[in-house]
Amino acid sequence: MNYDIRKFLTAAERLAIEQRVKSAESGTSGEIVVMAVASSSHYPAAALSGSGISALTLAIFGMLLIRSENMWLFLVLFALLFVVMHELLKRVHLLRRLFAGRHEMADAVGEAALRTFYARKVNETSQRAGILIYISLFEHSVRVMADTGIDSKTGPQVWKEIVDLVTDGIVRGRQADAILDAVDRCAVLLRRHFPGREPGINELGDAVLIGSRND
Repeated sequence: MNYDIRKFLTAAERLAIEQRVKSAESGTSGEIVVMAVASSSHYPAAALSGSGISALTLAIFGMLLIRSENMWLFLVLFALLFVVMHELLKRVHLLRRLFAGRHEMADAVGEAALRTFYARKVNETSQRAGILIYISLFEHSVRVMADTGIDSKTGPQVWKEIVDLVTDGIVRGRQADAILDAVDRCAVLLRRHFPGREPGINELGDAVLIGSRND
């Protein structure tokens, strides 16, 4: 997967999603927010542990290769390798993923999606009918979070289906189409349970939110 958030959606695709969100919200008092980030965390613990394990392994291998038992040489070699590996892990996504556990990534995405939900005031719409579609590329993860008004009328299975829809589209390289379909699914739910909209009211905006990392 390409982790470059700038290439995840083209300008034309973002505009198409924005227009679809605007159209979806035209028949409902609900709101839909789409956000995509390169990563939900820097994973400093994974970078540190990965650097330590890699540096230790390489330092031992290096000492065996030169057939030396000099402890000072080993410590210097380990320190140098640690610095190199730490910089490498910060820059190479695939390497960092090796040391970022699945549960750690799941927790990071969940926390980041929740922060976004409140920071972007998806929980403050007048009808409590806001929906967040949150996509985090590094973790290969999608979250759909809904406010109490709409969530109480649907249930978790509906949101899981939308998550699966977007995830499958990203895997197939059809992320824009998948997000458009997800917006349409949300629109159907919102129009069913929260029909009608006052002219000129748009509580959260329609633009796709793009970021290098969720802060």
